Amino acid sequence: MKKITITDVAARAGVSKSTVSQFLNKRFDYMSKETKERVEAAINELEYQPNIIARSLKQRTTRTIGVIVANILHDFSTRVIRAIEDYCHEEDYHVIVCNADDDPDKEKRYIDMLRAKQVDGIIAFPTSKNTALYQDLITEHYPFVFMDRLVPGIETDTVLLNNHEAAQLAVDQLVANGYRKIAMLAPPLYDPITPRVERIEGYKASLETHDICLNSSYIISARLEEMEEQIEKLLSLSDPPEAILALNDRVMIQLLQYVKDKQIRISDDVAVIGIDDVTFASLYTPALTTIAQPAFEMGKKAAQLLFNQFHNEASQGNRRVYRFSPQIIIRESCKRKENGALQ
Repeated sequence: MKKITITDVAARAGVSKSTVSQFLNKRFDYMSKETKERVEAAINELEYQPNIIARSLKQRTTRTIGVIVANILHDFSTRVIRAIEDYCHEEDYHVIVCNADDDPDKEKRYIDMLRAKQVDGIIAFPTSKNTALYQDLITEHYPFVFMDRLVPGIETDTVLLNNHEAAQLAVDQLVANGYRKIAMLAPPLYDPITPRVERIEGYKASLETHDICLNSSYIISARLEEMEEQIEKLLSLSDPPEAILALNDRVMIQLLQYVKDKQIRISDDVAVIGIDDVTFASLYTPALTTIAQPAFEMGKKAAQLLFNQFHNEASQGNRRVYRFSPQIIIRESCKRKENGALQ
């Protein structure tokens, strides 16, 4: 079959190739409604498919961005991706999503692959280990935005939560309900991943504010596959905690699995609160008190910042960090204590 070209479309519609090109690029300023309808009808009748590669070379844009997430299993990451995709859809852009598994080598391969595919920019949850590569992007004025994490020495637009406030909200709520023996469960801290470090700092600061001595035995940092064993040790202490703060959604899931297996009653036996509003929080019994991140607003902001870089290279020297405020959603998993008893 003969390949349909823009010349064929122009002939069928009775217009110039330039008019068809303007239609394909959505430049309708000087195009009448009748002309638009004729061109659209000709495209549909001939089943014309534009040559995306040729258009990309000519326009110097692929109208595609890359998003590199640290772990796509996080509810937060999924919501951020959805917000970015929604924004890009409105701008007639496509999104390529890559899952780096917090692996610097994998992250580097994805950045190289996305650059080879000539995506117009990248939004990344950075591992922090590819600083030379990030600096190269800055030097080349390549558009990129960091999500959720800071990288020391790298100045680019960054969107993240106020993590100190998130942890402090959680501890404040527990203390207000009468709890003072408060533990925290966290993923491994051998990498300085911003949310983990800042949330633990916020936890410690809030304890100090409430004149609660820090008990190092109450801070558990472990890989997910080791979490059950560590929770067992925590709750077997001679002076076990009355409440547990889960640092993120995946840690919360591990905690819930443990208490279910051991038939521990949340709120009655131990209070629970988590950072990240897991999708099932309101459906769980008892419903889980959580600290929610405004994931959709954060994803949209990251996309806006990337598009701003597309249109204004001069902004390269004025990159900023945008922190969003968390929100506490009070449910049933940390009931108020009165005179040592749960109410």
